[in-house]
Amino acid sequence: MTDGIRVTIWNEYIHERENERVRAVYPGGIHEAIRDALEGQPGIAPPGVATLDMPEHGLPPGVLGNTDVLLWWGHKAHDKVSDAVVEAVCARVLEGMGFIALHSAHFSRPFKRLMGTGCFLKWREREPDGERERIWVVEPSHPIAAGLPDHFVLEHTEMYGEPFGIPRPDELVFISWFAGGEVFRSGCCWRRERGKVFYFRPGHETFPIYHDEHVRRVLVNAVRWAAPVSNPAPCIQGNRPPLEP
Repeated sequence: MTDGIRVTIWNEYIHERENERVRAVYPGGIHEAIRDALEGQPGIAPPGVATLDMPEHGLPPGVLGNTDVLLWWGHKAHDKVSDAVVEAVCARVLEGMGFIALHSAHFSRPFKRLMGTGCFLKWREREPDGERERIWVVEPSHPIAAGLPDHFVLEHTEMYGEPFGIPRPDELVFISWFAGGEVFRSGCCWRRERGKVFYFRPGHETFPIYHDEHVRRVLVNAVRWAAPVSNPAPCIQGNRPPLEP
């Protein structure tokens, strides 16, 4: 049995192979940058990787069943993810697997299913340099905010703005402000039956956001927060043995 939180990083892995600018930022793929952020962190096992073009999108039952936390990065091929994989991912979350949706994974099929809403938002991309984002920690006592300053800045990024069509978060950890004046709920937590869900906004593919030390700290913290809690699975009352008197 592997020690530590078992992590799988899912990435479409399309932009990096089609776009030279993205490949220059993430030559090994966005998943490799995320894996590098998690590799060697105390309490986290060496992460696995899954991509869209793998059989069953890299998430057959044997992989999902051995994943404690699934990180998901998707953008241009949300509709290519099969119904079967969406169902399997969401079922595992309800059983206790953590799910971390990154950046444009707000529009991924598993995340929308778990939210029960359309997850629409405003966005703006100013080429080639993007714009400044200031990310404020609004719940400094939250485990995902551990080790962070009260805010940090990404100089070059894509704007996401409110309204954001999500259910009210159980906990709001980060709020972003952009140079255009927009604000956005950029770090949101929910619980879905036994599982935890975290949405984290930063991560546009043409900027080196997953190389930023604060973003990488958030990823590590989020994996630890989202990991399953060790407690008994729910029992159907009709099948439950009699309690001792």
